Amino acid sequence: MRISSTSIARRRPLVAPLALGAVLVFALTVAGCSAAAPPAAPATLTKGPDVAAAKTAPPAPVVPAAWPLTGVVAADVVGRPALAVKIENPALVRPQTGLDQADLVWEEVVEGGITRFVVVFNSVVPGEVGPIRSVRPMDPAIVAPMRGLIAFSGGQLQYVNALKAAGIQTLSNDAGDGGFYRTGKKAPHNVFGSPAKFWGQADANHQAPPPEQFPFARTADQATAATGGTPASSVQVKMSGYSQPGWTWDAASATWLRSEAGVEAKAASGARLAATNVIALRVQVVQTSGRDPAGNPIPETRLVGTGDATVATGGKTVAATWTKGAIDAPLALSAAGAPVKLAPGKTWIELVPTSGGGSVTVG
Repeated sequence: MRISSTSIARRRPLVAPLALGAVLVFALTVAGCSAAAPPAAPATLTKGPDVAAAKTAPPAPVVPAAWPLTGVVAADVVGRPALAVKIENPALVRPQTGLDQADLVWEEVVEGGITRFVVVFNSVVPGEVGPIRSVRPMDPAIVAPMRGLIAFSGGQLQYVNALKAAGIQTLSNDAGDGGFYRTGKKAPHNVFGSPAKFWGQADANHQAPPPEQFPFARTADQATAATGGTPASSVQVKMSGYSQPGWTWDAASATWLRSEAGVEAKAASGARLAATNVIALRVQVVQTSGRDPAGNPIPETRLVGTGDATVATGGKTVAATWTKGAIDAPLALSAAGAPVKLAPGKTWIELVPTSGGGSVTVG
């Protein structure tokens, strides 16, 4: 039987076309997968520190606000000027009003060997101060560095003019300035005043806070006398034959307690007069051509210059040197070639004559 070639061709399996189709399908599948899945994006990197910012200077440390005349840190520091008030100190007027609330007290010898105070207020506003008396020739050198006000009752014209020339605003009872009044005490010891009313009269040039008068340590135990001084329990001062104040260290209150000729000194409020720092300056006292109403020569303490000093802080004392280059320059203290730093708190400054029996005795 004869079979034609055509029949054989019809019966042969279609292997080649099927294989080719499978290859095409596989290729298209692979190509499709590649198109549907593009390469993944790189992961987001965490940003590192800013190198430029890291190279900048660190922020300045926060310095807490402190009262300029005491160095005491407080949240309620007010930017008011320094107010100096002249308060007398004969035995018959004690106890005086307002001494316990002062930031600084300067004690100076006046005629007859009695002493008078330049009492400076800034951190506290007392309700009343007095008895208020007259100014003296050394007052400009004490008050001018604070660039504030001074309240007084009486004073020779030359001394009042010297205060004004030193840039101090004067408030005078005799000139009719406000804030003064008389009490039932015997004249001339009956002039008192209102610090709030004195401050209320500050003119535009005398409203700024005072510059720091003495540098302060951050803490009491870092003060110069506390770190390098000699232990002491008392500082006895002889201003004259009449005036002999003393200071006794009281560890319980961490202050020096004041006495007058061995009698405890108090304010009219009943508070014991006390100071964190006591500074005794040896000063030259000269007699001027001025005379008081009784005809006595008016002494002047020379404060522009240099001299010896004793600084008492924290139950210790240290020998120092004081210098003052001009009337309006702050008085500077140094010990062992370095500035003396006081403990934060109230300071009394005793202007002790180098002649006439003046002395400072540390016990």
